[in-house]
Amino acid sequence: MAVREIIRMGHPTLRQEARALTEAEVRDAAFSRLITDMRDTLHSSGGIGLAAPQINEPIQVAVIEISDPASRYGEIPLIPFSIYVNPVIEVITSESRGFWEGCLSVPGLRGFVERPQHIRVTYRNEHFAPQTMELTDFAATVFQHEFDHLKGILYLDRMTDMTRLAFEEEFMQFQLDA
Repeated sequence: MAVREIIRMGHPTLRQEARALTEAEVRDAAFSRLITDMRDTLHSSGGIGLAAPQINEPIQVAVIEISDPASRYGEIPLIPFSIYVNPVIEVITSESRGFWEGCLSVPGLRGFVERPQHIRVTYRNEHFAPQTMELTDFAATVFQHEFDHLKGILYLDRMTDMTRLAFEEEFMQFQLDA
């Protein structure tokens, strides 16, 4: 349908908690159009995840797709294009690991963030059917990053060491192999 503008850090929508969707809203044609726009926007941006607040829609929906297992993020599991409505994360084990994260709403920067590496996600799919899945490692990080957007949280808020924040070019030059 359309590639939507991705709003950037500083826009107030990125800092507000998104509202949950009802079954009637998910079954409405406007929801299908929104998902098509989110897919087009995700593909156009080259990202692996997009939350509705990033396109100035303060509702609890995110899309994730990892179609290249050997991406700029290293070897990662494939995740087909999927829709997550009203997701809730439960941490299974508190063991954490750090990854360098980037964000379409914080362009040009990368930051090192530690997150729990074993989570359970409960959500509704595009038909509003309840779903549950467990995720580990980098996939767990991706889902936590995207779902943070639904709470008004950016990855920068999760950083504990601001000396591990870098511009994309300097990250590639100095941090990637480190």
